[in-house]
Amino acid sequence: MDADKLKNRIGVNISSYRKQIGWTQAELAEKLNYSDKAVSKWERGESIPDVLILANLAEQMGITVNDLLADPDALPEQTGAVQQVMGLVVEKTLKRKADKNIILGLSSILVWFVALFAYVLLSTLEVSKSWLAFFYAIPADAIVMLSLRSAWRDFRWNRILISTIMWGSILSIYMTVLVLCGFNAWKIFLLGIPGQAAILLWFRMFRKAPGEEKDG
Repeated sequence: MDADKLKNRIGVNISSYRKQIGWTQAELAEKLNYSDKAVSKWERGESIPDVLILANLAEQMGITVNDLLADPDALPEQTGAVQQVMGLVVEKTLKRKADKNIILGLSSILVWFVALFAYVLLSTLEVSKSWLAFFYAIPADAIVMLSLRSAWRDFRWNRILISTIMWGSILSIYMTVLVLCGFNAWKIFLLGIPGQAAILLWFRMFRKAPGEEKDG
């Protein structure tokens, strides 16, 4: 099967299942964190989503990847070679995705273990307010998650992670000043307002570009 036929087949299936559920292209795009323009290109057969997006599409629609790859005009018992191969590729891809989630989980546990170790060590040495170490683990954990996901070219959580780094850092500084100096520097949280606005605007500016780039 040539690429154009496969694109058209997948596009027809995406459009068909989307309409059965009652979603608009914009609603489906929002669930996938893509642009509605990208969904439109898929359904017209102009481009094809990657394997991870296919798996996500199937999950969102409550179907299997094979349903998206199936020939809509074929008999139910007929399964093409391309469909079988793509099914195996998706299975392997999902396994790698699960392995990455394990790595993310272990990395997060390591960050909080370091924070716990610092707390135990400092409290043993009778350093007061050693529990502040847990506040600094919040932005540290987000930095680790952001670094790993960026290395894997998975940018879907970047906005949330960057916001967590910013607000976690502000919270850590606030608690440190409050506990150690006795000064309620609540105004420091005001710095987060323009910071958060800048983060939202930055990602909104590039909202369509990532979807179009992966799609083409």
